[in-house]
Amino acid sequence: MQLTKEDALRAYARMMNTLDVSHLEPLLADDFHYASQMVFAEITSRDEFMAYITPKLRTLADAGATAYAEMAWDERRGASGPEPCVVMAQGDKENLVATVLAEVGDGRIRRLDMCIIPSPTEMRRTGEYP
Repeated sequence: MQLTKEDALRAYARMMNTLDVSHLEPLLADDFHYASQMVFAEITSRDEFMAYITPKLRTLADAGATAYAEMAWDERRGASGPEPCVVMAQGDKENLVATVLAEVGDGRIRRLDMCIIPSPTEMRRTGEYP
């Protein structure tokens, strides 16, 4: 089975909604990259990402914080149609804070980008919380 951007993003959304990295970890390429406008330097490997995200998820769980990751579609991006993305919210489903985009290749997630621009309010939300 070929991994699609939508599959990758659903796995990311499941990870954030459950605060359980096991939904995403098996899909990451060894040379996986993660960039965020909220993180100073780009993460350039699967191991580095795991060292970053695992304690972050644990901290959210321990604090009782609520993160929402909802599937959405960026209708401005794709030459062949809308591109899937994840819209992130914190504390309240309407408190949108970021959009997550994915790149896949060779059956693995190659890259995730967490963006403040484009604004998550501009995405067509599906109402699905995988």
